[in-house]
Amino acid sequence: MKLLLVEDNPAMQTTLQRTFQRRGMQVVTCDDGARALDRWRASVPDVVVLDLNLPGLDGLQVLAAARAEGLATPVLILTARGTVGDRILGLNTGADDYLPKPFDLDELEARIRALARRSAPELASPEFCGLRADAVSGAIYLRGEVLELPPREAALLRALLAQAGSAVAKERLTELVFPGEDRVQAEAIEVVAYRLRKRLADTGAQLVTLRGLGYLLKAGA
Repeated sequence: MKLLLVEDNPAMQTTLQRTFQRRGMQVVTCDDGARALDRWRASVPDVVVLDLNLPGLDGLQVLAAARAEGLATPVLILTARGTVGDRILGLNTGADDYLPKPFDLDELEARIRALARRSAPELASPEFCGLRADAVSGAIYLRGEVLELPPREAALLRALLAQAGSAVAKERLTELVFPGEDRVQAEAIEVVAYRLRKRLADTGAQLVTLRGLGYLLKAGA
């Protein structure tokens, strides 16, 4: 899922960006209302999280301009303005949801994913050896049952399932499993792969190391 986060508070922006990157989202950020529309057009996000108190243009002005242009991306307004009148104004301007500050991160994530589900086309997630990664929630299923995995192992398996049967470079997998982390040792992805390989032992899928290339998910013999 690609998220456009328009928030001018540096601490809030950094916290949300890191949190949602760790939870498997691609996050594009913007801290200025005047540039928000450009980012919106360029990033083609699945959901926009929009603060109202922005420099350049107010969040409601950004939203009104986007809707006038035909940008139909679902928008969740995130703001300290929490009165009923403010909520009604935001929704009438074209917002799809409204969450006042302060808020719970888990609730914010649930609302974002709900907006993405409602707007996304119904796409069948392909299966591989009974494994399937839900395109919206990110949950992984094994023969219809949720497969409980630690976050990094789940991120690695999602990346491999997206290209099952093909080699995926170690560098690319490191970016997906450790998003936004600049000081990751090269061996870190090997540790995650080792743990995931053990968890896949009885699934029928096999995680293979291709020296010099990366990793490959294939059907077990």
